[in-house]
Amino acid sequence: MAYDDACKELARQDPVAFASWLLGRTLRQTTVLPTELGLDPIRADSVVFLETPGTIVHAEFQTEYASDPPLPLRMADYYIRLMRLYRQPVREVEQFIVLLKQPSVNTTIEQEYRTGRMVHRYRVVRLWEEDPAPLLQRPALLPLAALARTDSAEALLERVAERIGSIEEPGLRANTLGYAKILAGLRFSEAIIDALLREELMRESVIYQRILREGEQRGREEGREEGREEGRAQEARNIVLRQLVRRIGTLEASEREQVEGLSVDQLERLGEALLDFSGPESLRQWLSER
Repeated sequence: MAYDDACKELARQDPVAFASWLLGRTLRQTTVLPTELGLDPIRADSVVFLETPGTIVHAEFQTEYASDPPLPLRMADYYIRLMRLYRQPVREVEQFIVLLKQPSVNTTIEQEYRTGRMVHRYRVVRLWEEDPAPLLQRPALLPLAALARTDSAEALLERVAERIGSIEEPGLRANTLGYAKILAGLRFSEAIIDALLREELMRESVIYQRILREGEQRGREEGREEGREEGRAQEARNIVLRQLVRRIGTLEASEREQVEGLSVDQLERLGEALLDFSGPESLRQWLSER
């Protein structure tokens, strides 16, 4: 499956998530419109049309900026066709080109089409400049997050993996993981993708999150058995220790002792923080701050 096609399918699976992200506001309802437009029918695999109250969102996903016909002309063409087809009732048409890959430094990225007296403007989303935080919140957007702005691409991919691992529904988790592997290919080598986006790690993360939630629930219940609670806490410690070893290597005895002495709440925070660790010093600094 092509990268553009993958984005289109993700948008069709959760149109509310994509429309909310592109428009920058929370939407409750969005539907997917047909991609065939009037006149000479055209259908583009990288295009998705989403209808929200009062607005039609046209998203064009592009791996390469170069196109025939040129993208500015295509956006103007789509705009006219959409207005002809959906002019009653009157709707606003918001258009976005979502660029998945940064073009060469000499490329001029246009945000309007000009010819004679006609000027048509649209928006360009440069994914490599986008804040990854909003993309990490919804399963359908998680695969795009791996291509977002970051100082450490590998650490960002690990955050994506951790979020995918928190999805408990097996089908949704597997689907999101599959798309994440496809899009990650635009930035990462196959070896890194295979190392960080592994199904067994996804399952382990799900178990880890469940253990933490069950521990919190039992903490609120009166009359809980202290031994059983400690047993579950120890399971959480073991998972965090395994994740640390994978991330920064073998721990010193003193560091392991400190981690084993953490509460479940502290373990949860460490489990999130370790995704950004760059080496043993990161763990030592984190522990010293506690």
